Amino acid sequence: MVTREVTVKSATGLHARPATLLVKKASSFKSDITIEHNGKKANVKSLIGVLSLGVSKNSNIVITASGDDETLAVEELAKLIASLDQ
Repeated sequence: MVTREVTVKSATGLHARPATLLVKKASSFKSDITIEHNGKKANVKSLIGVLSLGVSKNSNIVITASGDDETLAVEELAKLIASLDQ
């Protein structure tokens, strides 16, 4: 299991377009991946789950992956979230 804390810098947080990009990227991995925000967890492969967390700008989230490609999954998702601030 690999875990990493990431700060969301996107002006809209993880809503609509950024959440869709995140779900699409997460779905390319075999591992089970979750994000946690304010004590709530969601499967990153579920758009409704990600949107239900209500992640806003400057929020800290924890990405956790468990499976064959867990390290790569966490790295790639953290990179994607960091790139969303543009």
